[in-house]
Amino acid sequence: MVRLQSEPFDSGALLSAFCSDRNQTGAVVSFSGLARGEAGAVGALELEAYPGFTEAEIGRIATAAKARFALQDLIVVHRIGRIAPGETIVFVATAAAHRRAAFEAADHLMDYLKSRAPFWKKEHGPHGARWIEPTDQDRTDAARWD
Repeated sequence: MVRLQSEPFDSGALLSAFCSDRNQTGAVVSFSGLARGEAGAVGALELEAYPGFTEAEIGRIATAAKARFALQDLIVVHRIGRIAPGETIVFVATAAAHRRAAFEAADHLMDYLKSRAPFWKKEHGPHGARWIEPTDQDRTDAARWD
């Protein structure tokens, strides 16, 4: 499942729901990404997405990851809109028969979301707003899955 939303969410509640009734699953791996304040340099992060297109693209990568890592299930919940430092931006969970597949799939999905997913990101700080791009490290991390 892939969901984009502007409202805050509870990663713990999402994880509990994702884990319920999994008597054939050997591993669930989850990741929650938080907005950083960068020591006061960032007052808010703003994420924009193209409705329909962004979900479809993330869904395409999620479907490919499910097959590539033999996942039983996965969930991606990503915030859009204005996000304050300390708020959760993204939640990813993967379920697999074995831990290695669950870990690698979660890592793969996060590398995609961080560097290639069709989001437009802007930081708002004391000196105004600026659009941000993935870093060289983000691109390197994502390239290892090609």
